[in-house]
Amino acid sequence: MTKNLPKELTTERKMPDGSTMRQWGPFVYGYSMSVGPDGKPVIREFGNVRPSKRTGAFGMPVPRLEPTEAREPLVDVIDEKDNVKVVAELPGVNKSDIQIDSTGNSVTINVETPNRKYHKVIDLPSDVDPETAKASYNNGVLEVTLAKTKPKTKGHAIKIE
Repeated sequence: MTKNLPKELTTERKMPDGSTMRQWGPFVYGYSMSVGPDGKPVIREFGNVRPSKRTGAFGMPVPRLEPTEAREPLVDVIDEKDNVKVVAELPGVNKSDIQIDSTGNSVTINVETPNRKYHKVIDLPSDVDPETAKASYNNGVLEVTLAKTKPKTKGHAIKIE
């Protein structure tokens, strides 16, 4: 497993006796579970280690862990009447380190510092207007609010003359 690790997750330090000790990590994996508006459970994963399967002998799936250097933050998406609110936990970074990009149906959060890296693409439950986005960051919690766009008309009937 250690040969496939990103370089950023491997460090070496000198011990008092002069020997070198290699450390790996941090490795973070977790999930949050909530109930969606339809009453069904919604499970969201976060961290920098993802379970995956590769094909082994005889085409059988073999479970393994795939670490990445960027952590995926814990994120909640709140679908309000006129807005969509995205709340993300980004501890250990400054406001100036956070980059947020938005399209009409997704938000991308990216942070790259020497000590912390976060990356997450969030699909939104409704179409939004990226021009209306407002963001705040306080005590490690990022909150982005986007106004929903008006539903587009499906068309109208045309009379034949």
